[in-house]
Amino acid sequence: MFERPKSGERALLIHPEFGKPINPADTEEFRLLAHSAGAEEIGVITYTRPKPESRFLIGNGKVDELVEQVKAEDIELLLFNHELSPSQERNIEKACQCRVLDRTGLILDIFAQRARSYEGKLQVELAQLKFISTRLIRGWTHLERQKGGIGLRGPGETQLETDRRLLAQRVKHLERRLQKVRKQREQGRHARKKNAVPTVALVGYTNAGKSTLFNRLTESNVYQADQLFATLDPTLRKLELDKALHIVLADTVGFVQNLPHDLVDAFHATLQETCEADLLLHIVDASSELRNDHIEQVNQVLKQIGAEERPQLLVFNKIDLTQQIPHIDIGEQGQVKRVWVSALQDQGMNLLTSALLQYFASKHTQATIHLPLEQTELRTLLYQENAILSETFNPEGLWEIEASLNNSLKERFSAYLYTPTTDKSIEHEADFLAQSE
Repeated sequence: MFERPKSGERALLIHPEFGKPINPADTEEFRLLAHSAGAEEIGVITYTRPKPESRFLIGNGKVDELVEQVKAEDIELLLFNHELSPSQERNIEKACQCRVLDRTGLILDIFAQRARSYEGKLQVELAQLKFISTRLIRGWTHLERQKGGIGLRGPGETQLETDRRLLAQRVKHLERRLQKVRKQREQGRHARKKNAVPTVALVGYTNAGKSTLFNRLTESNVYQADQLFATLDPTLRKLELDKALHIVLADTVGFVQNLPHDLVDAFHATLQETCEADLLLHIVDASSELRNDHIEQVNQVLKQIGAEERPQLLVFNKIDLTQQIPHIDIGEQGQVKRVWVSALQDQGMNLLTSALLQYFASKHTQATIHLPLEQTELRTLLYQENAILSETFNPEGLWEIEASLNNSLKERFSAYLYTPTTDKSIEHEADFLAQSE
């Protein structure tokens, strides 16, 4: 048994790899994660070996070196860029007498700092509880089993069992509260679908500039910073592309490689905005040498959450760092494939807006609607959607409305669509009958 050491910010970063060489980009990303969590970096150690060691992950000899370095440099925290089993974490803590945190625990710590909304805080707490549930054993001396002779077995429940029971109850309580929040979000999504408002979700590798681009498009003030996971909670804003077409823009959490499955599960309700979006704006850092790898990592996460089939528009941001000019790449079918912009410098944002307008305008059809006077609710719906281009009152006692309809509205108004070709065919048929007589 041992008393778990107190935590601190003076951190030594350890990046082990097994069976392959160290990738400097992975090490740099881990350093950025540590800095985003507020750690004071003392140094970085990279280490390779053929396979993990069961007790310490990195081997006895390396642990002995860590013990000496921890004492010499007054290190308070060891951060591992690898997943540690509960026993490995405890063994390293006991040997080095300082706190140990693996990659999952580090990301959870960042999420706990960034969560602002009620739902985000619930999700973070749920993920943390599931993470520490396997790390209760032998963590504190007060969990020792009480000893006694025959008939003196103590109160019947050890502190460890009590903590486990309380933790399980708390997890169930959080899951029930999250379920209520999810229903509320589902109602909001249902209302947007009913009103035929398209949703565009911003996705991308963390720190690609999603929040900056979101603020530039919607004139909002969502928190933005040059750090990983600056934005955690999803934010929805209305964006008017033109008088007859507006969309809902959703800013979501950024992705990183090796995102833990527990985190994906905990934040699935938040990421549901991504799964049900009509279009994904995949934001890419154009200045990064690893942008192709980042695109692949984001696509892998999208596959995990079931959003891989959503249509995507690639937006290469931060072109001001590459000395490029704003432009659009057009595909073979004439559709927009990539847009190159700088959200920070407000370069090329008009091109992005035009690309969105072109995409959704292609989903709209101009049609004539003959609407009976008693259908006031349907006429009001057209006004709410800014779908009416013009309207008159025809001799037949109907509203004759020229409207721009998306697929959802077109289906809803299918019974009232006026098709001149059909009317002409009826006139030709009448003329034919008259001549035959």
